[in-house]
Amino acid sequence: MARKLCIAATPDDLAREAAERFVAAAQTAIAARGSFAVALSGGSTPQRLFTLLTQAPYTQGVDWSRVRVFFADERFVPPHHPDSNFRLARETLLDHVPVVPDNVFSMPTEGATPEQCAAAYGATLAAVFGAPLPHFDLVLLGMGPDGHTASLFPGRPDYPGAVAAVHDSPKPPPLRLTLTLAAINRAREIHFLVTGADKADALRAVFEDDATLPATRVAADSGSTLWLVDRAAGRWVEAFASARRGD
Repeated sequence: MARKLCIAATPDDLAREAAERFVAAAQTAIAARGSFAVALSGGSTPQRLFTLLTQAPYTQGVDWSRVRVFFADERFVPPHHPDSNFRLARETLLDHVPVVPDNVFSMPTEGATPEQCAAAYGATLAAVFGAPLPHFDLVLLGMGPDGHTASLFPGRPDYPGAVAAVHDSPKPPPLRLTLTLAAINRAREIHFLVTGADKADALRAVFEDDATLPATRVAADSGSTLWLVDRAAGRWVEAFASARRGD
C-alpha cells in the first residue's frame, strides 16, 4: 500500500503546505471536471488550514463558486453546537469565502435517529454523484492517537454503504456519523493532516501496516494518499519510510 509522506517542521508549516495542495487539487479538478468535491474533517489541525484558505494568496487560487463541500464525519449534535464539525468549518472557512450555500452538504444531525440521518446523507451523496458511493476529488482527514480517522475507530467492523451511524464512540460525544472506508477510498486524493507528539506511535504503526488501525486501511483506490505530518508526529516515521524505500 503506497503512501506519500511530507514532513513539515511545525504545524503552521504543515498548514501552509496543505493549503497549497488544496488549491492545486481544486484547480486540477475544476479544469478537468468543472467542479471540485471536497470532504472536510474537524479538529485543530484542519482549523489552521481552513483559516489560511480564507487568506491571500490561497483564497484567490480557488474558484469557490465551483466547490462542493461535504464532510468526512460529524458529531451527532445540532449544527450550532460547539462540538459540531460543520460549525467549525462554517466559522473558520465557509463564512469567509464565496462558496455557494447550496453547494455545502452538511451531515444531518437533527429530527431523526443516527441511522436515519446516515441513510439520508448516503442518499444525498448518491444523488449528487450519481452512484452508490461518492467520488470525491479530495478527502481531508486527521488521525487520533489510537489510529482512528473520521469516526472510524479500532475494533469496529467495516461499515457497509457510504455513510454509517457510530454508537458508543470511545471519544466523546458517543454518537457520530461517518463516511465509510469504501466511500473514503474512492477519492481521487486523500490528505491526512497529523500534528503532535501524541500521534507518533500511531503513525509508526500505520507505516508498519498495522491493519488493526482504521487509518492504515485508508488508501485511495486509484489515486494518491498523502500524509502531511509535523516533525513531532513524524519523529520516527521519516527514517522508517526512507528505509522501506531503500534510500
